Amino acid sequence: MEKVFMTFLILSSGLSAYSQEKPNSNEDEEIDEIIDSLLDDEGILDELIDVNFQFLYVSVNYNSDTYFSGRDIGINQYNLRPQITYMHSKGFVASASGVYYNEFVPKWDYTALTLGYGKNIGKKKLLRLYTSYSRYIYSSGVDNPFENTLTLGAGIKNKQRTIGTQLSCTYLFGRDDSFQISSTSYASLKLFKTKRSSLKLRPELNMVIGKQTFELGQIYIQNGVVTTEYLENDAFGLINTQINFPLEFSTNAFDFELGYNINLPSAIGTESNLNTTGFFNFSVAYMFDL
Repeated sequence: MEKVFMTFLILSSGLSAYSQEKPNSNEDEEIDEIIDSLLDDEGILDELIDVNFQFLYVSVNYNSDTYFSGRDIGINQYNLRPQITYMHSKGFVASASGVYYNEFVPKWDYTALTLGYGKNIGKKKLLRLYTSYSRYIYSSGVDNPFENTLTLGAGIKNKQRTIGTQLSCTYLFGRDDSFQISSTSYASLKLFKTKRSSLKLRPELNMVIGKQTFELGQIYIQNGVVTTEYLENDAFGLINTQINFPLEFSTNAFDFELGYNINLPSAIGTESNLNTTGFFNFSVAYMFDL
């Protein structure tokens, strides 16, 4: 069990999709939702599709507890995830982000640099295709086999932009390699809206499927001596299911979010008796119009 936890810890320390962070971890979906919330008028949005505009989006996300792939590793700690993102209306995205754990040493785990491109398809612009590359720079003393990720994905939403789903495939590589598939399905429910402010409930269902390597211990007796031999095994399957209940409040250029998140981890290898975990998140963001 300890080996399995350490495997998830290594994977999670550099890759948000493996850890508890929501795949709002897809900047393309976040950009769409930000622009929609600012304009919130399909006619105006269609008129601006061919106009060049740029934004700088700065955010900080606080998570009250830390779980890796939905699993509790026995350390009570919060984490902070600051991020700065540049977005262009033509679909180009560049971002820098990182994560701080208050009980780990070093506390600053990594810095991630991301470049991406996305394009809306179709007359109504309801289908979006995107790709991104991320480079992870780890703090001193942090050993992680994955230093790069390459992601391809697609998202689709209804005409009213109240329901959507997104599917992405990520290849992880560096000293080792792995593969994961993640999906996000959401509903956007407007609770109230004024000219400058809005409040939305945006429940999400996130699922992560990936390849994991784990060790099985085989005990045998040789010449009267009890010996344990560890055999490596690869498994591909569902790792974690997460349900999010966030309230999103936007006013002028500010965005605030308060939510509760539930993890439903799936057993991998010799894991058993996995508990459901949960945590609160709060984020604040500001958009600069360039």
